[in-house]
Amino acid sequence: MLESMTGYGSAEGVRNGIRILVELRSVNNRFAEISVKLPRQLLTYELEVRELIRQQFQRGKISAYIQIQEDEEHSISASINVEKVKAYKELLENLKREAALDTPLQLEHILRFPEIFDNGAAALDSAAQCWPDVKVLLGDALVNLKGMRRREGEELSRDFRSRMAEIDVTLQLITSLAAQNLGTVRNRLAAKVEAIAGNDLAYRQERLEMELVFAADKLDITEELTRFTSHNKFFLEELGNDESGTGRKLNFLLQEQLREANTIASKSQHAEISQKIVQIKEELEKIREQLQNIE
Repeated sequence: MLESMTGYGSAEGVRNGIRILVELRSVNNRFAEISVKLPRQLLTYELEVRELIRQQFQRGKISAYIQIQEDEEHSISASINVEKVKAYKELLENLKREAALDTPLQLEHILRFPEIFDNGAAALDSAAQCWPDVKVLLGDALVNLKGMRRREGEELSRDFRSRMAEIDVTLQLITSLAAQNLGTVRNRLAAKVEAIAGNDLAYRQERLEMELVFAADKLDITEELTRFTSHNKFFLEELGNDESGTGRKLNFLLQEQLREANTIASKSQHAEISQKIVQIKEELEKIREQLQNIE
């Protein structure tokens, strides 16, 4: 099954009052190139994030973005730090006594010190607490990304099969034209030999046979057509291969198909065959463009 290098996968969830978002984007690239953007709390896990991604994908430029923040819909997690309240109260009372103030100590005075509240952000600062949940969601995002890449790969596979079917039909037509071409060349050579040899029938027959052998050897494209057909067969078989490196193998086969097409065009010396080869090369170029996006 083909897998495209273009895709998107994400996963989001709330764990222990922390909202976690994982986003993965992938585009085509010759090798595996992974970039990771993490919050400061998870920077120590960057290598592990990279390795988890690398285990799933062999090629492509993959960008990973992970964000953690307090969930706004979650219940208020702030609490009073009793020890700090007592400490600030004692500090203010000492200040009042030393300054000989008669102003009564009020709650608003203590509220000026935000440190008396623990707002629950400590959970965000604990990498050990966040990472297990982040890792689970990263796994979900990887599954979603791979799923999208495979769906696009299936679409490309259908397109490749359709184009290969058209190429096979054209090759069959070229085979028929090549057989007819030899007869046309024979008649043309016979006319030329007759004009040169005149009434010398023995010389004319011997020269015609020699020219025909030479022309048949020069114009014969049977071997190229056979190899081309074989490459098409292997290409279609490779489309259903689940092994890694399928894109590279398909690119190799495509290069061989283009090589055979060029050889056929140069040997045939037949206008219609040359025209059909141009059509085949156009299809192969379209396939080549799409193959750049196959892992």
